[in-house]
Amino acid sequence: MKVNEEVWKFMQHHLGYTDEELEIFRNNPKNVDIVSKAPALMKKTIIAEVVASNGCNSQHKVGDKFYFDGSGNLLTKLNPKRICVHAISALSGPIYVSNELFYAGVDPNEMRLNRVGCFDVGVRCGGWGHIVLEVRMEERK
Repeated sequence: MKVNEEVWKFMQHHLGYTDEELEIFRNNPKNVDIVSKAPALMKKTIIAEVVASNGCNSQHKVGDKFYFDGSGNLLTKLNPKRICVHAISALSGPIYVSNELFYAGVDPNEMRLNRVGCFDVGVRCGGWGHIVLEVRMEERK
């Protein structure tokens, strides 16, 4: 796919690349494909919804939602004031997979294993609590 020069200059400035680094970046066909699809991805929101919760020290409840832009950046103004770091870390994998599916032309909501849990095993297994999060991608509102 073709990417116009303005987009490449934006990427260079955004990533802080030298001219040499930009040339290396541009010469990777995978980067060209990703950059060509980035505008469409930026119109998406990734939502991780709590679908199970028991004994969560951060008080995450069923129905709580965490919002990320299409690239996986936390949209701080849309999120609860407190988010457990272990919940955030559990989301790294499915957010990455969402992006990969999108770049491959597959609907990220077709991801089969779209649920993850914090690493705390819960009180019955010697921990404190546990939450389960389900990930989906939607059009940005």
